[in-house]
Amino acid sequence: MDPLRVRAAFRTTLIGAAALGAATVVVAVLQDRFGVPNPSSVYILAVAAVALVGGRVAVLVAAVLAFLLYDFLLVDPRRAFTVADPGEWVNLVLLLAIGLLVGQLAALLRLRQDTAVAREREARALFSVSRELATRPSTLDVLPGIVAIVRDEARLTRAYISVDEVGANRRIVADTGRGDAPPEPPGHRVLRRRPGSEPAEWVAVHTGKRLGRERTGPGTETYRVAMMAGERPIGSLWALRAREDGPLGAVETRLLAAVADQVAQALEQDRLTAAARDAEVARRSDDLKSALLESVSHDLRTPLASIRAAAGSLIDEDVELAAEDRRATAEMIDREADHLNRIVTNLLDLSRVEAGALRVERDAYDLDDLLEGTIDRARRRLVDRRLELALGDAPPVDVDAVLLDQIVANLLDNAAKYTPPGALVRVAAAALPGEDLVRLTVEDSGPGVPDGTLTSLFEKFYRVPGRSGGSRGGTGVGLAVVRGLTEALGGRVAARRSALGGLAVDVDLPAAGWPPGSEPPA
Repeated sequence: MDPLRVRAAFRTTLIGAAALGAATVVVAVLQDRFGVPNPSSVYILAVAAVALVGGRVAVLVAAVLAFLLYDFLLVDPRRAFTVADPGEWVNLVLLLAIGLLVGQLAALLRLRQDTAVAREREARALFSVSRELATRPSTLDVLPGIVAIVRDEARLTRAYISVDEVGANRRIVADTGRGDAPPEPPGHRVLRRRPGSEPAEWVAVHTGKRLGRERTGPGTETYRVAMMAGERPIGSLWALRAREDGPLGAVETRLLAAVADQVAQALEQDRLTAAARDAEVARRSDDLKSALLESVSHDLRTPLASIRAAAGSLIDEDVELAAEDRRATAEMIDREADHLNRIVTNLLDLSRVEAGALRVERDAYDLDDLLEGTIDRARRRLVDRRLELALGDAPPVDVDAVLLDQIVANLLDNAAKYTPPGALVRVAAAALPGEDLVRLTVEDSGPGVPDGTLTSLFEKFYRVPGRSGGSRGGTGVGLAVVRGLTEALGGRVAARRSALGGLAVDVDLPAAGWPPGSEPPA
């Protein structure tokens, strides 16, 4: 027999006995001492009291007992179930009928009140679960709070959720208990859903496992609700309940079923979102690979074709070249080889930036001295442009010399590609007021770029639509490398429209401070 029902029946019996006993005493005093005629209606109060704590069966028993007590103890002849006055039969029948009616109404009212309270608790619990899932950063993050709600509202000793169930393998993702998660017991109850609005029912199953019960406790009953997303199993919601608390009722069963369904759908949504994100990453990766192949293949073939043509002219014995022409051809080969080297270097630098494999070796450098070699190498590409330098007044910078050389080389190479002959290219530097930064600016008087494309210039493989270079287009890698190397140095980079009319790129670098004993320029 259910211990919970036994305790409820015992409580109802005690209350009923006390109420009927008290009613009998009151009726006897009113009738015998004060001469009140027919005070039997006091028994109705006792029947109503039983109705408030018991069910309809208890009300029926209390009404019959009230009828018998009044007849046996207080109706002449007393201590007998006979009635001397036929009029008393009317009182007795009315007592029984009114007692039954009032008791049944009181019991119905109590049942409706209990149902309303249970539904309120169920709705409150489901609202809490829905709020947790609706505001979740991820479903796994809110599952501990959800199983705690289920444990408290369903009066469980423990609740946990397992996923990725294959055979005996389970992964516990949320558990209200302490210590190791209990193994799947050899015997437990599984919720079997029914079609339509038919209520679900618990079915006892046996897994055939020979496991001890010391982990879950000898007085514990285990329940499992399967979590499904369509036809695909997601996991299970497990509930452990003390046997003395009785089996799970309809309210607790609905709560467990609703929570299992909501968690299953949330986990499935997370899985689909992750799959869509992975697919998008793969698509973008393919797009980047295609853009890389398209850009690099063209930019590799162009200098290679020039090198092969020039080398063929030098090798061909039938072609007689003057010393000046031979030198110009060799310089062209060297220039195109240098261009190939820059393409490969940029690609390698970009891969190192993305992999986080850059090794930065900082030191304090004066920009004028540090960039002297970089500027000299760039003059060959800027031979028909006007190059202007303004680096002398800038404070020292705390940078890696190799990385900064690559940054400036890429910026000057970009200016050479996209400015016409005769354009002005200016390299300047100055301290930023109020900040420990030095701004290095490379700007030109070329055609510039549309304002709407300035924020996209530093993206990988991005090339301004419809833009034509002074010599050849780029791969869309150089400025991406500039941003990566600048950020590796602890700086920042931005593009804007130059006061010269073209493009200006500002590279903000950490200042190293002035050497001891020296003064900054006025």
